[in-house]
Order: sequence, then structure tokens, then C-alpha cells
Amino acid sequence: MVAGCSPRTIRHRSGTLAGALLLAWTTPSLPQAAPEEVTFAAADDLTVFADVYRPVDGLESTGPVVILFHQAGGDARGEYEAIIPRLLGAGYAVLAVDQRSGGDRFGGPNRTAAAAGREYGYCEAYTDLEAALAWAHESGLAGRVAVWGSSYSAALVIRLAADHPDDVEAVLAFSPASGGPMSACLAEEVLDRLRTPTLALRPSREMEVESVAEQARVFVEAGLQVYVSEGGVHGSSMLDSSRASGDVEPAWSVVLDFLALHLAGSATD
Repeated sequence: MVAGCSPRTIRHRSGTLAGALLLAWTTPSLPQAAPEEVTFAAADDLTVFADVYRPVDGLESTGPVVILFHQAGGDARGEYEAIIPRLLGAGYAVLAVDQRSGGDRFGGPNRTAAAAGREYGYCEAYTDLEAALAWAHESGLAGRVAVWGSSYSAALVIRLAADHPDDVEAVLAFSPASGGPMSACLAEEVLDRLRTPTLALRPSREMEVESVAEQARVFVEAGLQVYVSEGGVHGSSMLDSSRASGDVEPAWSVVLDFLALHLAGSATD
């Protein structure tokens, strides 16, 4: 656990987010919108594949958008299959991206990784995140933008917001990775220039790892919100009732409240 803090008392500058006791519950079934496949070029000209999902009532060019990035070995469609309908139901458009570092962990395929021709490291995928953010704005899709990462991409979205503060209104980082393969792109290194509201989420069992607890402590000191989910699982899957070990609704409540707070209004506000 974070020194001096329990999951129920971790604080941030604007309030307190408490860890939730998970109860047995099943996420309601929501219709899945048919995606529009899009491609765009990263800075090194690698083709990045993504899907655009729009709310049932459509989306104006200034509407809020959530850009989803998957965890290691995964793909966007597989990891977010059960999550995207909830976001659409809340009125957000979604851009779900296959980064070059990924695979078939969730059933795949990862279209970008398959087309890349070789394996890439986690930090090398950062250029795909920048390309996705640029495409969302340049295509007219995005008004206010939230970037959402899972595991290695959770660390990268924090860096993305720090590097592009005028283009990102909110950050959601699920189980942000650190150390080892992330040594060249650690989220902790950019916290001193991060100005975007950021919510980091962890399952309680990960908080038992000393390095994870230390990262959470550093995040709290830097003004980030930290939420600990009792019984949750790694990454964005803590919101998927088919993967989590209990009630996903407490975590969903925190996520949707955070999005509503920071994506409300127009792009020019």
C-alpha cells in the first residue's frame, strides 16, 4: 500500500477518491456500434489502424472523444469490446487504436502490428499515440479529448498529455507500467510538466507491489487522482465484468464522473 495512505484515503488536489468494495454483479449488455476503420501514418510512415465509433445520435465535430490505447500483446477491438458500448452510451465518440506493439492476447488481430513487419518495443509505440491524437483533431472528429491507456500505453498517455497539453483535456491511465522496457519513456519523468487532469487506476492486488505503491505515492504528490479497485484486474479489464473478479460498477462510476467533469463543454471553452 502507499505509505500513509490506504485505498480509501488516497487524496488529490481537488478531493478524495476512495477504493470500492466489489460485490458480485454483471455489466448490463449494451449494443455494439459498427466501427468505421481508419488508417493514418505515424511519424516514421508506419500505417496505424484504428476504429471510429460514434454515439447512436451521431457526433458533431466539436463533440467529446475518448481515444483508447490497448495493453501489451493486445489489440483495441479485443480489449475494449465490452467497454466501448458504455462510453457510447454516455455520449462519447471513441477512437480505438491498434498500436504497433501488440498482438492477439484478446483474440486479435492487431492490424498495425501485423502490418509492421517486425516487433516493436513499448516506447517505440509512442509515435502511434501522437499520430492518433493528431488524426482525431485534423479529421474534424475531436472536440474535447480524453486519452485512455492500459498498462504500457497508460504510461504513454501521461507522456502524451504532457507533450501536447493544448490537445488533451483528460487522461485515464489503467495500471501504468514502469521500469524495465519502459525505462526510456517513464510516466514519472514528465509529471513536473503535466497540466492535464489525470486519473490513474489500479487493482488492489497490484498495490501490494512495492514499486507500484511508490509510483502511486509519486502520482498523488504530483496532484494526480489515484483510484484503487478492490478485486479488479490489470489494465482496462478492471471495467470488464467478464474479466474482473467482482462488481465493476464502482470503478465505472469513478471513470464516468471523471470524464463528465473534464469533457463537458465545447472545444473552445
